[in-house]
Amino acid sequence: MRRPGAERVRPRNATGETGAGAAASLGVRARCEHRSCRNGFIISAPASPAPAHTVAYGDYGLVVVSNRLPVDFVVDADGNEGWRSSPGGLVTALEPVMREADGAWVGWAGVADREFEPFENDGISIVPVPLSNEELERYYEGFSNDTLWPLYHDVIAPPSYHREWWESYVIVNRRFAAAAAMVAARGATVWVHDYQLQLVPAMLRGLRPDLVIGFFNHIPFPPYGIYSQLPWRKQIIEGLLGADVIGFQRVADAGNFTRAVRRLFGYTTRHTVVEVPTQNGELRRVVATNFPISIDVAGFEEMAGRPEIQARAREIRAGLGNPETVMLGVDRLDYTKGIAHRLKAYGELLAQGRLDIENTVLVQVASPSRERVATYMTLRDEIELQVGRLNGDHSSISHTAIAYLHQAYPREEMVALYLAADVMLVTALRDGMNLVAKEYVACRVNNDGVLVLSEFAGASDELKQALLINPHDIEGLKDAIETAVRMPAKQRRKRMKTLRKRLRQNSVSDWAKAFLDDLTGRAAVEPGVPDTLITKLREVAASERLLVALDFDGTLAPHVDRPEDARALESARTAVMRLVALPETRVAFVSGRALVSLEQVAEPPESVLLTGSHGIEMKLDQPEISLNLLSEEIAQLASLAEILDGIASKAEGAWVERKPAGFALHTRLVPAPTGLALQRTARASVQGILPSLSVLEGKNVLEFSVRSGNKGDALQQLRAYTQATSVFYAGDDVTDEHAFAVQGAGDLSLKIGQGFTVAGNRVRGPEELAEVLALLADFRAAQAGALDRARS
Repeated sequence: MRRPGAERVRPRNATGETGAGAAASLGVRARCEHRSCRNGFIISAPASPAPAHTVAYGDYGLVVVSNRLPVDFVVDADGNEGWRSSPGGLVTALEPVMREADGAWVGWAGVADREFEPFENDGISIVPVPLSNEELERYYEGFSNDTLWPLYHDVIAPPSYHREWWESYVIVNRRFAAAAAMVAARGATVWVHDYQLQLVPAMLRGLRPDLVIGFFNHIPFPPYGIYSQLPWRKQIIEGLLGADVIGFQRVADAGNFTRAVRRLFGYTTRHTVVEVPTQNGELRRVVATNFPISIDVAGFEEMAGRPEIQARAREIRAGLGNPETVMLGVDRLDYTKGIAHRLKAYGELLAQGRLDIENTVLVQVASPSRERVATYMTLRDEIELQVGRLNGDHSSISHTAIAYLHQAYPREEMVALYLAADVMLVTALRDGMNLVAKEYVACRVNNDGVLVLSEFAGASDELKQALLINPHDIEGLKDAIETAVRMPAKQRRKRMKTLRKRLRQNSVSDWAKAFLDDLTGRAAVEPGVPDTLITKLREVAASERLLVALDFDGTLAPHVDRPEDARALESARTAVMRLVALPETRVAFVSGRALVSLEQVAEPPESVLLTGSHGIEMKLDQPEISLNLLSEEIAQLASLAEILDGIASKAEGAWVERKPAGFALHTRLVPAPTGLALQRTARASVQGILPSLSVLEGKNVLEFSVRSGNKGDALQQLRAYTQATSVFYAGDDVTDEHAFAVQGAGDLSLKIGQGFTVAGNRVRGPEELAEVLALLADFRAAQAGALDRARS
């Protein structure tokens, strides 16, 4: 949202330019001064903020960046110019969020060789980015749609690789990044969309290191064997790694991405987390995971229930001759959609007499797409030739085999078509999601109809009650179509009812909220224990051997000004005691405190396993083992103590904590700006004298150690020691992200409080954690009782 009291102004750069001109000029400056792009090759983002004269903070706390704006530029018959909202899933999802946040949307207006000033449209600030006609040909039609699109869709059509296309892609991405950088407020959230803008995250991070940056890829991400063909494969990956969260449609897409990262850069990846080294030697953790996009389910259901649209559906069937079965295909005219495979299967069914032309018709809507790209021109000729041959071979005077429609239709007409169709055919050869399949299901308000769905579309991960097919298997496709046509009504309704129930569980607004919540970590955390978390607690409670690992400060115990005064909540202690007493259940405290300090404040039960100093110290079921520091390390500790004591003495409230293998500078009681300045000074001073020391940053604390360790390593050691089949881990600090990152699919991670996290669940504070532990003890005890009864 805009800063309180801020007057809305147009983006302005250091030379006083506004609008698109400012974006273009700032993009050039960013290249020269930040060196974020050299000869078209992205390098690591700078460690320090951009020079002051190139940074101008905007007014918007949320900025969306996409190739196209949510509005279209229109000129009516009288020559009057204006803007019209453009329908689409992304617009539907983000419009409410953007209005609430008073956000800005950066994108191209759809008109080449023309610049527009920023303006407001229906509560959203619009920031147009210009494209020349040459850039449209090279960046959009060329590199985006004739290089990346076929490559990312499994090379169904051969990609073209041209250096001038790549150079244009870099230039345009830089322009989008500069425009977003100028309108974003300090610390704003910027959400970049899709394959046309994959360089923007790193460019934007170079311009504005203060931003929280997300990226969502709406199309598939290919396996490494295919992706590796791209001459600029490293630059694209490095561009994406500028984001804090990278979203994909499917789990497999995220996996393909992290494998490419490992192969090309050798970075460590832990489950969904990529550890990206920065220029100052730290690690920046990037989350790469799946967020399957959806549709406005309620909106489609509402339209499907309108009497006039239902009447139009009956009119469509009557116009087709009221056949027994209407089959429908709705696609952009694209080679990834498998239209030719669908037509081939349908034609063979007619030729073999398995379908009757008098009772069956296929309606194929193929909306125009990228008509200036040569591959698409050829595809249209091929499809229309195929349709003509099938109609010539199989149509009768009164019945047409295929009603082919090469045009786009408004949403109301599409809903009427969905209502008129008995069978929906989605035969994509490769598709990130395919929202048409979801739209069809949403519109079937009578719980009837059959969806035939390609397993190569992302929608197949959710819509498992569809008839799933491999479109390359023409015989299998024919069998599925015939099964759909002849399926009994009871089975049709059962399948459709299940599909509709699943669809309602993930609307497009749920998708947008999930992504933004994961990205910002700043969503309000409600009190209590969410139902989704209770379900997961039941699942983890049923594991054979359970490890419950807990951070202490801010997790079991509320934060206090004096660390020695910290104590676990009594309700949390009670729940821990219950868990300790259960069979095949181990409890561990995983803390950044020194072990002696942890034992003093936690007063743990005897059987609780302990790790201190971020895993450097451990106390398991045997006496504590000392660190046995080397003489060189002891000398380093003496030097470190002298440096940090001198820095802490400069601000009242700052203090230094002695750790077994290092020291920690605490700034919790110091004003935030002063605390940050102290930490910067400490980091620079220590690294200048003792560069080999490891550095760990937490909440208002900076720790230096002569031996490295983190909670992720500690948790892995505890898992191995206890031979746990499932691990429950809860923590509140930045340092707990190491532990969350090493957890697997059968584990449960729980973030306490606000802040960015890779954990899959969140509660508000230690009071809620105590409730969670009590529930876990209940479920675990019930599981143990059930096992005892079964044995007896």
